[in-house]
Amino acid sequence: MIDVIKMAEIYARAAHGAINQRRKYTGEPYIVHPQEVVRILQNIGFNDKVWEEMYAAAWLHDVVEDTFLTLSCIERTFGYDISLIVDFLTDRKIEGNRAVRKKYNADRFKDAPKESINIKLADLISNTSTIVLYDKVFAKIYLKEKEYLLKILEERGEFLLVNKAKISLEEGLKLLKEGSK
Repeated sequence: MIDVIKMAEIYARAAHGAINQRRKYTGEPYIVHPQEVVRILQNIGFNDKVWEEMYAAAWLHDVVEDTFLTLSCIERTFGYDISLIVDFLTDRKIEGNRAVRKKYNADRFKDAPKESINIKLADLISNTSTIVLYDKVFAKIYLKEKEYLLKILEERGEFLLVNKAKISLEEGLKLLKEGSK
């Protein structure tokens, strides 16, 4: 029988692949991002069996936001617990400008399961280096948003992930400052 982590990987590959989704700046198949998020979590040393729902949700963290799949599909296939983790990782589409939407979605993490928080930290680490490298103008906005989000996540996130995320943001800000000189 296939394990839930492998099943989530297959599901995510199929969902992102079905729409030929690509990374914005590199043109790589999108699946490299969820794969990196899972690798970041694994490098922290979480036990696969204890954290299998977190790893499965990490593979799935962008499918609802970016593909045709819904949270109901995730729940039917993977169960309520994994769908709940993915739900907190899925931005809500609300009225308002970008700042209002990002603040609203960041504030949702105050009530999120710890698994969602840890995945979001790994997501932040993964995205920061790419955005800073390829889009310095947007990176200024992105890093400011992530500083606010990190203040929420650091209260309940895994210590090593929080530190890696802080370092990632600090390095990003430093690169932007050096680039503007």
